[in-house]
Parts: sequence; C-alpha cells; structure tokens
Amino acid sequence: MSKDQKETRILVTYQSQTGNTRKVAEAIYEVLPEPKEIRPLKEAQSLEEYSLIFLGFPVHGSGPNPKATSYLENNTKDKQIALFITHAAPEDAPEMPESVQKFCDAAGEADILDVFHCQGQLSSIVKTVMRFAPDPQVREWAKMDNSKGQPDASRLEKAASFAKRVMEKQNTPVLSNGE
Repeated sequence: MSKDQKETRILVTYQSQTGNTRKVAEAIYEVLPEPKEIRPLKEAQSLEEYSLIFLGFPVHGSGPNPKATSYLENNTKDKQIALFITHAAPEDAPEMPESVQKFCDAAGEADILDVFHCQGQLSSIVKTVMRFAPDPQVREWAKMDNSKGQPDASRLEKAASFAKRVMEKQNTPVLSNGE
C-alpha cells in the first residue's frame, strides 16, 4: 500500500437495549474485511481512527433517543458512515421513512453512504406500556405488533447484503459467508 492510500479501518458500533440492534451489528461485522472492530456505542467515544463507521440504533418514540441524537450530532462530522436502524414496525410501515430520516438529520454533517432499517422484536415491557398509552394510535400499534422473533435470518442476511453494498461503494472486497 502506498503512502497515499489510507487503509480502511472499519468500526461497527451500536446502541442496543434488547439485543435487536446488536444482532444486526454482528451480521454486518461478519462480512466486513479486516481491519475491523465491533463494540457497543458506549465504548466508542472517538471515531477518529476509523475511515468507515457502521452506526446502529433502535428507534425510540419514532426516532433516535437523546443519546443517539447527541452522538450523531457531535461525533460524525466529516466521517463516512453507514446507518442501520431497528424498529418494531414492519419495514413498509408508513411512519418508517420519517423515523429513519430523523437519524439522517442528526448525522447531517456526516457523509452517509447508505441506510438500512429492519424490524426487531418489540420488548414486552414497551408493548405493555403501549397497550395502556393515552394515545389510541399507540394502543392500536401494540395490538397489531407482529415483531416476535425479529430480526429473523432473512433480515440478518439483508443486513449483511447492506454491508457488502457499502463496501462495494468503497471498492473494498468483502468476505463471503463471513470467511
């Protein structure tokens, strides 16, 4: 490698409370070439040594939670990032484009290479809270919940394909079947 070429150092970092976003992060990580690292967001305070960052978050209240917003606003300026987002709603739910856009807006000073989002299982605690929410729409969403067992194998494969697509944009080879 010449002095002019910078080695692509990749970080996969994520925020996950119930394990959904962690599962997607692991699926992404498996197909990425070395040098790569994976770690929870709380252990990724600086992004300076990485040339490409895959950042994962769950949707909270139809967008990023305050910690996710702060992290995206304060740490991603001029960085090449790929966002991945998990949520309890089906991917084609009408509210999803707006929810996903809120993450992109928070990372507005980053170079966002691509965005992936998929359904994850709604936590039973959140579902219980939703069932008794004052907002009738939230109560209806709790009744309609079909997220059990998500993200499933097909969604995790889509996450891996997303990572491969991002790497192709970087002209970086990817691993087949995680090897």
